[in-house]
Amino acid sequence: MSGESERAGDDRGRGSDDEERGEEIEWGEGDPRVLFAMNLVLSTAFAAVVVYGLSYLDLAAFSVVNVASAALVLTAITYLVTN
Repeated sequence: MSGESERAGDDRGRGSDDEERGEEIEWGEGDPRVLFAMNLVLSTAFAAVVVYGLSYLDLAAFSVVNVASAALVLTAITYLVTN
């Protein structure tokens, strides 16, 4: 019986520790270099999909120049929107 009560006490102690740790964590904006790199990678992937779709419809050629141009435009737009 005493073992069960000790375990119950331990569980309560862990719960309060988790709450205290949650209060200690501060969410920052992150490293701008990492955010920029993620923005660039995701914009490039999305631009490749868009340019591929346009090339499938014969509206644009699927080329590195078109993908890079679309990626730069998307990166600039997301940077302006988020800042």
